[in-house]
Amino acid sequence: MTYLVSRWSLLGATAFAFVAAGTPGLAQQTKAGKRAVSSITASVAQPEAQLTRAELENHLRFIASDELQGRKTGSPGNMVAARYIAEQFRMIGLKPAAENNSYYQSVTLQRTQATAMGVIRFGADSLTVGKQFVVVSGGAVNQTAESVYVGYGLTADDYAGKNVQGKFVITQVGSAEAKSPRDLIGAMTVKRKMAAERGALGIIELFASPATPWAFANRYFNSEQISVPTAESAGQSPMPHIWADNGKGQLAGLKDNKAVTVYTSGRAAQPVMTVNVAGIVEGTDPTLKAEYILLTAHYDHIGTAKAGTGSVTAADTIYNGARDNGMGTVGLIAAAKTLMAQPPKRSVIIVALTGEEVGLLGSRYYAEHPLIPLKQTIFNFNIDGAGYNDTSLISVIGLERTGAKAEIEQAAATFGLSVFAEPAPEQGLFDRSDNVSFAAKGVPAPTLSEGFKAFDEELMKNYHQVSDNPETIDYDYLLKFCQSYALAARLIANRATRPFWIAGDKYEAAGKALYGR
Repeated sequence: MTYLVSRWSLLGATAFAFVAAGTPGLAQQTKAGKRAVSSITASVAQPEAQLTRAELENHLRFIASDELQGRKTGSPGNMVAARYIAEQFRMIGLKPAAENNSYYQSVTLQRTQATAMGVIRFGADSLTVGKQFVVVSGGAVNQTAESVYVGYGLTADDYAGKNVQGKFVITQVGSAEAKSPRDLIGAMTVKRKMAAERGALGIIELFASPATPWAFANRYFNSEQISVPTAESAGQSPMPHIWADNGKGQLAGLKDNKAVTVYTSGRAAQPVMTVNVAGIVEGTDPTLKAEYILLTAHYDHIGTAKAGTGSVTAADTIYNGARDNGMGTVGLIAAAKTLMAQPPKRSVIIVALTGEEVGLLGSRYYAEHPLIPLKQTIFNFNIDGAGYNDTSLISVIGLERTGAKAEIEQAAATFGLSVFAEPAPEQGLFDRSDNVSFAAKGVPAPTLSEGFKAFDEELMKNYHQVSDNPETIDYDYLLKFCQSYALAARLIANRATRPFWIAGDKYEAAGKALYGR
C-alpha cells in the first residue's frame, strides 16, 4: 500500500529519534572475572554475556512498533526499519558491505495488481475473472481466436504436429509430477517459453489439483503480488497466462480446439524499490579472514489489513511481526555488536533481508548477486520463526544436516537453553525460509527459530496475527535467544575446519560444486 510523503517524513523522523536515543555502546571488557551462566562457564568479559535485556527490548519495541505499519516489503515502514538497522550497524562500527560504501544493497522488485476485469467465452459458456478464472500474468487482451490443446505444454512432443501461431494454447495445469502450489507455479515459465517460441497468443491452464484447492489459487492471484521482475515481465505486453477452474471437468470443451474469446484488463505492474542491509566484521586471522560466515534474518513483515480480515479488528489492523521476524532482526544487531567488540578469526557478513514474506525475494536476490562471493561464504546461519511455545530451548532447522551442531549446542547451553532439532518435520521448514536460497547454491545453511517443537495452538495464535506485537514478548527469553545466536556465530567463525553438509544431503552435491570438493 502507498503512503503519502508526509507519512514517510513522520516515520523517518520517528526512526531517527529512536536511533538518536540509541542503545548502549559497544560492550567494554570488564575485570570482574568469571561467573557461571549455566553448566558451562562463560566469561563476563565475553561480549555475548554483556548484552542486556534493556537494549534488545529497545530494538524490538521500535522494529515492531505501530509506526512502522507492519514493515511490508517496499513500504515506507519497511524502509524505516532498514534505516534503523543500517544506523545500528554504523554505530557499532561494521564496515559497509554494499555499493557506494553503503549498507544498502538495492533490490528492485515488481508489484503486480490483481486483474480488475475479465471474461472468457467458448461455445455457450462464459467464465468471469476472480470466480472461474484468474490471470496469473500478462497484459491486457481482447481477442477471439482458435485454441489448441497441447497436454501439459512443457515439451516439444506436446506441440508435435500442432500449429499454435496466433492461437490460444490450452494446457493441463502444472505437470504430471507437480504436487504443491510451488510446483504448479514453477512450471509456468517453461510453458510460456514454449508457447511464445511458437507464436501463441496466450495460455489457458485447466486447473485441477488434488493438493491445491481452487479457492487457494483464486485468492492468491486475486491479490497484489510482489516478485522479482524477469526479462519476460519487463516487456510492454507479456503473454496472457490464465488459470481456469476445471476441478469438476467442467471445461472439457476447451480441449476441442474451437474458437475462444479472451478479454482481460491484464495485471498492471509497477517497480518496488527495497533493500537488503549488509555490514561486515573483518576477521583477525591472516588466512581465515578470507572466509565468511553469513548471518541473515528477514526484517520485513506483512503490513496491515482492513478490519474484518481474519482476526483483524478496527482497534488493531497492524501485523507488527515482533516474533516474525523482529526477534530475528534484533538477533542480527546483537551479533553485530558482540562480534565487532571481539572479532573472530573468520570474517562475518551480516545481512538483514527484505522480501521474505513475499517469496524469499531478498535472499534470492542476494544469492544471485552476492556481496561476498559465495565460494568464500562457508556457512549461513539464518534466523526466522513463527514464534515460541517453549522458552527453555531454541529450535534449529537443519541442525543435523549442516555441520555446526556442536557449536550451536554449546552456545545455547552457555545461556541456559537446550536445542531442539528439526521441529515439525511434516512442515518442510528447511525449504520455507531464506536459508534455502543459499542452501540451493551449496552453502550449509540452518535456520535458528524461537523455541517450539510443534505447530500447536500456542504457537499459531500469534503467527501472522495482529497479536504478534511487542507487548506479548518474553524479553528475558529474547536476551537468551540473542546471546545464544551471537555466541554460536562466534564459535562457528572460530572453527578450525569448515562446516559442511552431511553425506547424502540433497544439497551436498551443490556444496561440492560450489567449493570444488
